[in-house]
Amino acid sequence: MSKFDGVCPWNVPVHHRNGRWNALEGRLRVGEVALRCVVCGLAVLVAALVGTDTQVKKIVFVERKAKFTDMKASVFLVIFNGIAACYSLIQGLRCVVTLIRGNVLLNKPVAWLIFSCDQVMAYVSVAAVAATTQSGLLAEFGQPELQWMKLCDMYRGFCIKAGCGLMIAFVVTCCILILSCISAFNLFRLYGNNKR
Repeated sequence: MSKFDGVCPWNVPVHHRNGRWNALEGRLRVGEVALRCVVCGLAVLVAALVGTDTQVKKIVFVERKAKFTDMKASVFLVIFNGIAACYSLIQGLRCVVTLIRGNVLLNKPVAWLIFSCDQVMAYVSVAAVAATTQSGLLAEFGQPELQWMKLCDMYRGFCIKAGCGLMIAFVVTCCILILSCISAFNLFRLYGNNKR
């Protein structure tokens, strides 16, 4: 008998393994509910912050107004975060129901649907944040070679509010990426040794 006999997972009695598995599964479900609530709240905050971002600047006798619709990437970010908030609310309610009822995913098609939707949300979230970041960098630093001036010198308040929205959107994207990993785990464990 080697000194590693009691450590290896295949040597652990089945009831101990199931107890640890159930504890991990419970923590994972609670974490998923918490992350979906965070995504819902922060996505609403991003949509509200960026969607209401305007600034009026008087240049000589002409008033110029900067608004989020001037950058198509910002419009994309606002629309996506609205969709992400609704999706996270629906998925969060589903997670709460499964926590209350105490059951897990019953079949593979439902798991595949959730996994696919979470993957789409992750990819679109990364695309929205990347496009808005690129537009924000152009507004902040300009592009002298193309004669694009630095707009944030003129509309500082507008850029600060948009930047705050973008930073929160980055947090939302990180949470969505973690959720897509959790849904992948929930799906592919149905194909492993721990399937029910």
